[in-house]
Amino acid sequence: MKLLLLITMFLLIGSFFIISENNLALKDEEARKEFGKLYISWFNQIFENSKNLVGYVVKLNWLPNNTST
Repeated sequence: MKLLLLITMFLLIGSFFIISENNLALKDEEARKEFGKLYISWFNQIFENSKNLVGYVVKLNWLPNNTST
């Protein structure tokens, strides 16, 4: 339940940043379309960054070094 709340808050805060940074008035249909494009672009970028991060983490050597001789 807490995870769902955190994800929702993250997505809402992201949408508020998109609206404020681009000075969008969501009363206009054109602004709503622009918001939709920007939001999907932002969400896709989050997905791509997450994919890159997971790929990097998977490639790391997680085993301890054998220093005994």
